Amino acid sequence: MNANGKLRMGVYWASSCGGCDISLLEIGDKILDLAQIADILFWPCVADFKYADVAGYLDGYLDLCFFNGGIRNSEQEQVVRLLRNKSRTLIAYGTCAADGGIPALANLYSSEEIFEASYHENPSIDNEAGVEPQPEVETAIGTLEIPRFYPAVLKLRDVVEVDYVIPGCPPQADDVWETIAALASGAVPVHAGDARIGCNNRSVCDECKREKREVKIKELHRHHEFRPEPGWCLLEQGLLCMGSATRGGCGALCPKVGMRCEGCYGPPPGATDQGASIMGALGALLDAGTEARAQEMVAEIADPTGTFYRFSLASSRLRVSSDRGGRR
Repeated sequence: MNANGKLRMGVYWASSCGGCDISLLEIGDKILDLAQIADILFWPCVADFKYADVAGYLDGYLDLCFFNGGIRNSEQEQVVRLLRNKSRTLIAYGTCAADGGIPALANLYSSEEIFEASYHENPSIDNEAGVEPQPEVETAIGTLEIPRFYPAVLKLRDVVEVDYVIPGCPPQADDVWETIAALASGAVPVHAGDARIGCNNRSVCDECKREKREVKIKELHRHHEFRPEPGWCLLEQGLLCMGSATRGGCGALCPKVGMRCEGCYGPPPGATDQGASIMGALGALLDAGTEARAQEMVAEIADPTGTFYRFSLASSRLRVSSDRGGRR
């Protein structure tokens, strides 16, 4: 801490949408309390901080650092290694840092396929010469460098040790503030070995108040083509709710308002693969009758990987495509 007793705090945004950075502001009037207990010494999203500033800090100088996003390129890996050295407590903040998140769905494709779609097949790109970004380009003023594109999105703990994980897309404001306050007061250890905060050992399904009628699923639906019956389990009505395969702690916020759980808190304790967990549950719940009908129902799932591994592909047994290209 500073001489005045304040926490030294850092925040970084890697491969993600930026919603986690915004969610830090959702602590509302607690932002005034934050100013009283912490000094922000690194947050490139909101102020002109430089990597050189952090490199000049002593190791462990930052009391805590919220790192959101996965690792997609060489710059992000360099920064997280730097922040790990300079931070006493490193927090994987949000689903992308914890489990890869939506960016990790790109792991199903090779680097070449991604570049082909982005710089050649994209209808909004005018690129007749077929130019692609290169890590190094010689110019009249010297060699220009950009980060190297990695073959896959990595979750934070693939690269460095993580002390705490706050799941969610994005995390809930109450969990953020409680974490900061607990670390400021010394109520929790600075190193906790990848401990999860803001969640519990139950599933979202356990927290959901919707009625379970213990009936089989007769037909699968998508939200835009179906209005579910209020108060009844969404999965039993044919919406592919991930609640039974997702760690609880959110209070079942999405099912509460008629939206299926999409799995952003990751798999519950004891489940190593979120997609495999929900697929196992579906196998017992589908009212198929015959193998042919079962195949018909499964074919109704428009995007199985994006549904069952929307947030956790980088933590799953699938992890990455077998052909990763060679851009690293």
